[in-house]
Amino acid sequence: MDFTFNSKEELYQMIEPALDAKKSELDRLGYRYIHKNDVWNYLILTKWSKGHNLELSDIVSDILSCDNRLLDKYIKDNLATKEQNKNIEII
Repeated sequence: MDFTFNSKEELYQMIEPALDAKKSELDRLGYRYIHKNDVWNYLILTKWSKGHNLELSDIVSDILSCDNRLLDKYIKDNLATKEQNKNIEII
């Protein structure tokens, strides 16, 4: 079966059940502050930005097998960077 998507939003809707499953796993493991959009954005920036013609099964597999510790580090690093940038005074 060949899936074609016209937008990222359409793809997101198709793989949302996998993101929901990953979110449930993260909640069980104590990563309640990580949202499914965080998983999506992390994978877009770290894994899928280099890929072309990704298969739907590969995308779902990437979501479900995403390393929770690396995801956690990515989220915390981004929050720290945002916090640092917020405290910078522009003269």
